[in-house]
Amino acid sequence: MKEIKLSQSLEDYLEAIHSLVLANGKARVKDISQILSVKMPSVAKAVLELKRLGCVKQEPYGSIELTKRGKEYAERVLNRHTLLKSFLTHLGVAETTADEDACRMEHILSAETLSRIERFMNPAEIKRKGTR
Repeated sequence: MKEIKLSQSLEDYLEAIHSLVLANGKARVKDISQILSVKMPSVAKAVLELKRLGCVKQEPYGSIELTKRGKEYAERVLNRHTLLKSFLTHLGVAETTADEDACRMEHILSAETLSRIERFMNPAEIKRKGTR
């Protein structure tokens, strides 16, 4: 399957959909709107774009489901967010601030920087693999 590059906004939508599905078993436009503090027509527009890219599926007026591609992409975004939030809280940043900053950082940091942060946060894994 061809790799896609999503905008920061679409990554946020995927992450919100994934979180809602994990928490509630479903994601609805209304719930996504509340989580992201955007209007429902904005959510509808983003969902249409995510459908076009093969990341979600939705029956008219139904709940939104992630496709295999969408779930994989959402999990990558969520993993980046979790790593960055952990890193920031490890540095002593307050939880709320760390969460907000991680949300911004997850979209702009290079793969190299994320890899270095991951190595820093998981030193036992590095020793086990014998890499530095």
